[in-house]
Amino acid sequence: MRRSGLLVPTTGSGLWSARSGGVRWICGFTDEAALARFALLHAPGDRPMEYAALLGARIVDEILPSLDEPAGLAVDIATEGGSMFFPPVVGIVPDGVAVDSAEEMERRGHGG
Repeated sequence: MRRSGLLVPTTGSGLWSARSGGVRWICGFTDEAALARFALLHAPGDRPMEYAALLGARIVDEILPSLDEPAGLAVDIATEGGSMFFPPVVGIVPDGVAVDSAEEMERRGHGG
C-alpha cells in the first residue's frame, strides 16, 4: 500500500472522506475503474469526479496525521469483495497519531 499510487477524490475543501466508527476515512482507489464505480454513487450529478494521484505512504505519513482526529485509509470501497481498510493504528500511521499507541492510550487514561 505504501508504494502504491492511489486515486483520491477531491472536493472543494480537500480530499473526499467519510466518517464511520469514530474514524475519518480518506478514500483511495487503485485504478480508474474502481474510482468510476465509486463516482457512480457519489459524484455530483453527471459531472466528472476530480481526483489527486497520491502515494499511499504520503497519505498515511503526512495527510492522515494532519487531520487532527483519528483517520485511516479506505481503499476501493466500491469494489465488492475488494475493499481494504488501513485503520489509525501503530504500524500503519505514525505512532503519534495511532489510536492504540502508548502515548494515545495514556492521554485517554487507559494506562500503558
